Amino acid sequence: MTTNDFLQIGLFLVVLLALVKPMGHYMALVFADEPNRVTRFGAGAERLLYRLAGVRSDEDMGWKRYAMAMLVFNVAGVAFVYLLQRTQQWLPLNPQHFAAVAPDSAMNTAVSFVTNTNWQGYAGESTMSYLTQALGLAVQNFLSAATGIAVLIAVVRGFARRGAAAVGNFWVDMTRATLYVLLPFSIVIALLLVSQGVVQNVAPYLDVATLEHGRQTLPMGPAASQVAIKMLGTNGGGFFNANSAHPFENPTPFSNFVEMIAIFLIPGALCCTFGRMVGDRRQGWAILATMLVIFVPLAVGLVAAEQAGNPALHGLAVDAHATALQSGGNMEGKETRFGIASSGLFAAITTAASCGAVNAMHDSLTPLGGLVPMWLMQLGEVVFGGVGSGLYGMLAFAVVAVFIAGLMVGRTPEYLGKKIEAHEMKMASLAVLVPCALVVVCTAVAVMVPAGVAGVANPGAHGFSEILYAVSSASNNNGSAFGGLSANTPFWNVLLAICMFLARFPLAIAMLAMAGSLAAKGHVPPSAGTLPTHTPLFVTLLTCVVIVVGALTFLPALALGPIVEHLTSLTGH
Repeated sequence: MTTNDFLQIGLFLVVLLALVKPMGHYMALVFADEPNRVTRFGAGAERLLYRLAGVRSDEDMGWKRYAMAMLVFNVAGVAFVYLLQRTQQWLPLNPQHFAAVAPDSAMNTAVSFVTNTNWQGYAGESTMSYLTQALGLAVQNFLSAATGIAVLIAVVRGFARRGAAAVGNFWVDMTRATLYVLLPFSIVIALLLVSQGVVQNVAPYLDVATLEHGRQTLPMGPAASQVAIKMLGTNGGGFFNANSAHPFENPTPFSNFVEMIAIFLIPGALCCTFGRMVGDRRQGWAILATMLVIFVPLAVGLVAAEQAGNPALHGLAVDAHATALQSGGNMEGKETRFGIASSGLFAAITTAASCGAVNAMHDSLTPLGGLVPMWLMQLGEVVFGGVGSGLYGMLAFAVVAVFIAGLMVGRTPEYLGKKIEAHEMKMASLAVLVPCALVVVCTAVAVMVPAGVAGVANPGAHGFSEILYAVSSASNNNGSAFGGLSANTPFWNVLLAICMFLARFPLAIAMLAMAGSLAAKGHVPPSAGTLPTHTPLFVTLLTCVVIVVGALTFLPALALGPIVEHLTSLTGH
């Protein structure tokens, strides 16, 4: 690790922490039950939208109606995006005359973008028309992110309300998340990106002469608007196939820094929103501290592994030339305009935050460097995680943590003044264990079926890592890929679509069920035996619970992939 590496990581954390408090306060006003200066400003636009949609904004929903509205809305989104892809050859804004997307790929993509995963088995600039990109994919970037935020706010209300039968109105929460949070901040970020050279137009592709007197086709399109929301909403789908490594999506170190901040901004700020809404800001800071305690060492470890380079190309390499290849660290698969530190930090951020955008080829990371983003996803995407979904996943772990603490002292566990009983533990356990089960079961299926291993480009441990990474990404709604797996096949499109759907909606419904149960309970005053959940002790307990669950579940699988690959590289192979 160099001084520059620490400065880049430190600068990112300082800017992030400076922004999360005002952003968190702003979002607390957006989702407050009583009118305030923020919601009054957009009240006219809100009323118009509710009138057009036939929504009663004053209606408070129980958790079942809230969950049903969320599920029906998103299933309708899957159908719309699927049909748009299948009919794009007959629709306008298709200057390159792209054909309809294949049925299995269209289904996979529709599920992917609606679930906030944005896994892509296709090359955007050679597959999707401008209309499909803008009306289908970019719109779902907003709506899927808004859905995650809405579910979180309902869960927070479950902790905050006392003796209530309802957790809010899904349509109001989703509308406010889009209108007051995602849309205005996406416009700001898009303008910043355009100032750095990110393309934003609907022009046909350009055929230009190269310096070598050849011809090259330059893809155009409304990229900046989609890149902004893909980062802010932790979606991650690239307008171009190279994603944020493409110079038309991420041209400069400054645009790269803006994109990294955008990924963590809302997940980090929602911790502060949570503290304000439950009436104890220390609770939000404790959750944020837990996320940072896990994230920072892993991010530093990833950058350090890439700076160290591949052990097989150092002292145990077969010749001096091979040693020289890695003398400055592992630059394979990275853009020279970003370097190792920014590429490694970006990889850690995007996999911690359920974003999936990449500015380097993760398949080219060192074995230990590749282990970090893989494990960050396998922890459940709760270390910041997706907008909304990351925090309600961490709250499920918090419920498990206080239950364990309650077992230690022999009393009924409590969290934020609510007794944690059998129903809450069942729902929290589902939220924690379903993604784990999806990863291990579907990885096992993939390595046993010929269609699963047919797309592996590298034999041995690295090929297993490619499969494990892909399933981990889909089963935790991340969307990034190692890059060496040819996954645009009927088998992989169907398997990963199942993983993405089951990783998103059953978890959200389980958390809403827990919210409904908590909202109906009264408040239990703290006593001498109550575990404080805002102290360093609780941060330590919560951190240990997250790490132990991840280690116990995935250490055997990681040992078959990146760990054995690292041990093999130490022998010079």
